[in-house]
Amino acid sequence: MTVSSSKLFEPVKVGRMELQHRVVMAPLTRNRSDEDHAVTPPMMKEYYTQRAHVKGSLIITEATAITAESGPFAGCPGIYTDKQVAAWKEIVDAVHAKGSYMYLQIWHPGRASLKQLIPGNKPAVGPSPIAIEGRSLLVDTPNEVPRPLEVDEMPGIARDFAIAAKRAVEEAGFDGVEIHGGNGYLLDQFINTSSNKRTDEYGGSIENRARLCLEVTKAVADAIGSDRTALRLTPWSEFQDMEDETPYDTWGYIVSHLPQDLAYLHMLGPRDDFGRKTQNDTVNTLDPFRKLWKSTFMASGGFSTKPETAKELSDETGDLVAIGRAYIANPDLVLRLKNGWPLNKYHRPSFYGGDERGYIDYPFYQDEQSKE
Repeated sequence: MTVSSSKLFEPVKVGRMELQHRVVMAPLTRNRSDEDHAVTPPMMKEYYTQRAHVKGSLIITEATAITAESGPFAGCPGIYTDKQVAAWKEIVDAVHAKGSYMYLQIWHPGRASLKQLIPGNKPAVGPSPIAIEGRSLLVDTPNEVPRPLEVDEMPGIARDFAIAAKRAVEEAGFDGVEIHGGNGYLLDQFINTSSNKRTDEYGGSIENRARLCLEVTKAVADAIGSDRTALRLTPWSEFQDMEDETPYDTWGYIVSHLPQDLAYLHMLGPRDDFGRKTQNDTVNTLDPFRKLWKSTFMASGGFSTKPETAKELSDETGDLVAIGRAYIANPDLVLRLKNGWPLNKYHRPSFYGGDERGYIDYPFYQDEQSKE
């Protein structure tokens, strides 16, 4: 079997989309939005359209804040003001003009934020008054102890996600949204036993710790339709002190209690090598969750360092495969994988913030060849 004959490059219907292949651009924080948390065309439009040039591609955006009160980081976009919506719409329209699709990843950082990033200098929120160990990744200051959310505030969190989803789809024109339920942000903080020590209906048992994630997902699906709603989960992330005592039971419960007609379920596998103390984990597997899920499954983690495993996984399971760092460095990643062309190396120092360098100046393979 040649690379190009792999199932990875076969069309598949996902939600309302008709994808022409199963290579997905993973959500990637790049910190290049303006001081109002609005994306900045034309540079960011060029970045996304470069990576959407193969017709029928799915692009998932960087994590995008649902409210100012959630405490978005400097350089991260939002979807809660007219300016932000209009700026996103310009990019979405450009991606659609390429014949590709775009999902907005919607996000609440929870305790990962800082009071200086929140209107009124209010403390960040979380499930329990437990700070992330060490110093903040945002500014050189210790991580802060969050204010535990009250039970009567939970419906407001779900409502904020739903409002953001509606603005994304109905005003900015996105094809759907991916709820960020992983990587140590608010919904993940409620799921993991390391960060959730509550004794009410949002803590303790797996059912209780999963409650907010499931309520948010239902609220979003009710607002824009299940077939335009997706969810990202990260059972073994370890990033930002995430750890759960029973990951297979915990995320198995979540997967089995989600609406089974979501557009897709996006799960980060154990091979992820960012934010994990455990490297090259070959013991754990997404297989139990994949077996529980009835709709489209998307896997991510480890494909940038071992791109050949993307083809192997898709051929075995039919999964969508989300790829991050290699997509940063290769705007024509789909064609490089399909044709067996060598990949550009990514430049890590330009991942988070900066100008066009390391952002829109990575060469296309055919452009490289024409210069030789």
